[in-house]
Amino acid sequence: MPPINSPARSPASTAAPAGTPAPQPQKLQPLYVLAWFLCALFYFYQYAIRSAPGIMQNELTAAWGNSHLGLMIASYYIVYALMALVVGVLLDRYGAHAVLPGFIAITGMGCLIFAQGSAAAGVGGYIIQAIGAICAFVGASYVAARYLPARTLALFVGLTQCLGMAGAAFGSKPTRMLIDPQGSWHVSWEHIWLGFGIIGLALAAAVWVIMPRDSGDSARHHGPLTAANLLNPFKIIFSNPQSWCAGIIGGLLFVPTTIGALGWGASMLSSGEHTTMAFAASDVSMVPIGWVIGCPLLGWISDKIGRRKPVLLGGAVLLLAASLCALFVPVGIMPKYLVALIMGIASGAAMIPFSSMKEVNPPQVKGTAAGVMNFLVFGTTGVMSPLVSALMGKGTVLTMAQYREAFMPLIIGIVIAIGLSFFLRETGWAARKA
Repeated sequence: MPPINSPARSPASTAAPAGTPAPQPQKLQPLYVLAWFLCALFYFYQYAIRSAPGIMQNELTAAWGNSHLGLMIASYYIVYALMALVVGVLLDRYGAHAVLPGFIAITGMGCLIFAQGSAAAGVGGYIIQAIGAICAFVGASYVAARYLPARTLALFVGLTQCLGMAGAAFGSKPTRMLIDPQGSWHVSWEHIWLGFGIIGLALAAAVWVIMPRDSGDSARHHGPLTAANLLNPFKIIFSNPQSWCAGIIGGLLFVPTTIGALGWGASMLSSGEHTTMAFAASDVSMVPIGWVIGCPLLGWISDKIGRRKPVLLGGAVLLLAASLCALFVPVGIMPKYLVALIMGIASGAAMIPFSSMKEVNPPQVKGTAAGVMNFLVFGTTGVMSPLVSALMGKGTVLTMAQYREAFMPLIIGIVIAIGLSFFLRETGWAARKA
């Protein structure tokens, strides 16, 4: 293995003449896999800290009152979506080594600020975390697209999402156990955030040491630092109809599980199907387990056969069938936990458009493409969530018929995603080879 600062670490060192993007390696190289893994570990970490406030809601409410929590969460996602557009451009222009350690350190600093304990520090620290956290998935996708073989892209994007879901689980149960006053290892919530902050800074240092020292793509692609050159990558991506197609498909395949199952699934089973809340929560928890299985599995299948569209269409059709079963098949006929698990596995197909987004655009804007993809997915969620909430009505106890009516836009969205998939260009290696 070459020394860390050796030019041999970089694909660009043996690349084509200046002005062309560095070619991807044809084989997996351990150092580059480690670099990707650290980025994916950052995604695990950011999901853990993102989900932690929900677990310590009682403690935060007691310390701050109710009003601050809603502001904090809303502000987080607004900043997160906007930063998705910024971080991609930075990665394309300056490269992973120059950008990622700083964003991870910002996330860790946000945790340390949160640990101060006041409402202002909590809201401010959480928003600062959002500034850094968006670089997790975008950065891991960028590193996979730049340093790992093209034939493995969908697999590693799926594995990244898998680690994120595992981070969500880690941020939930262990955190609850630590802050439980009756637990054996009772720790205050402030100390939990202090620990998160220290972990973030240590991870930033590790990424700075391991990440290849490549700069971004050459000045031929991005030019001097002017407003026109900064906007040019967005012009390339947003002017490409395939970008919109991939982004909308990804967003529409995510919302049935994020808004439907995880957002309203437990209350639907509890009030609509008249189950206990514990039973409902247990069933709904199978969705993220399905993600952990489905994201890498479907990505591996797509890379193995060299095709994106068959896996995307198959997963979308399975998601549609499982969603219809969740709404129209009574509890006693089909176990809801099985339906939730199938929904989670099938929705792993939503990761396929993330690979397509990079492949339908020029390689020198791969980072911006990942940021735009996240922006479009979160934008779809932002549009669909209030629509579903409005269709719920204002009643405190809803019937199953009301849930079916409210969730119908999500079902229609899956159908639209299936239709759009036929217009998405096939970008798998088998199609390129042909």
